[in-house]
Amino acid sequence: MDLPQSTLLGTAPGPPPEWWAADGLLDYATALSAMQSRIGAIRAGGASEAVWLVEHPPLFTAGTSAREADLFNPMGFATHQAGRGGQWTYHGPGQRVGYVMLDLKRRGEDVRAFVHGLEAWLIGALERLGVRAETREGRVGLWVPDRRRGTEAKIGAIGVRVTRWVTWHGFSVNVHPELAHYAGIVPCGISQHGVTSLEALGITASLADLDAALMATFEAAFPRYSVGA
Repeated sequence: MDLPQSTLLGTAPGPPPEWWAADGLLDYATALSAMQSRIGAIRAGGASEAVWLVEHPPLFTAGTSAREADLFNPMGFATHQAGRGGQWTYHGPGQRVGYVMLDLKRRGEDVRAFVHGLEAWLIGALERLGVRAETREGRVGLWVPDRRRGTEAKIGAIGVRVTRWVTWHGFSVNVHPELAHYAGIVPCGISQHGVTSLEALGITASLADLDAALMATFEAAFPRYSVGA
């Protein structure tokens, strides 16, 4: 089952999942519809698990805990109700969004373990690019030191949904987005910490470099299950 406006990259290091990359900027509503179709097919046994690596035009998405007071949007970007957990977040060019569609009936019916797996996966991928990211109690996402403010800044966000034990939505990592666009929201409801990117940290990396790191570190976080399990 193909994903729209996307190219199949293959599998890494082996099936499952399939890896797809969107060709250009992907419309958010198209992404939501395609994810819903794909997870239905996964549940029915008609499609493989998938990791879909996309880039969106500038927009804001609201999770189930989003507060209207945290949306300012002076730039007039499109806003979307995402249906995932979490609060407001930004997507835009230069940011890698990963939609992760895995079958937890085959990987263990444990949503918390899945989220911890996402965190470990992103930490491992960023380490390959020279960034030491960490998690923080009470703050979802991946954090790095922000020397300009003497605090910490978020480099990666996580927001997921699980429907009948199939996961969708996933994560975003800032490679070289326009960080000023985050001024349109209180990112994830946290105002005392900023956001950053690989570029702002002095790391010269492309979306393709991050994709390669993600493909190389996936299995360490989500061990392959045996065929027929």
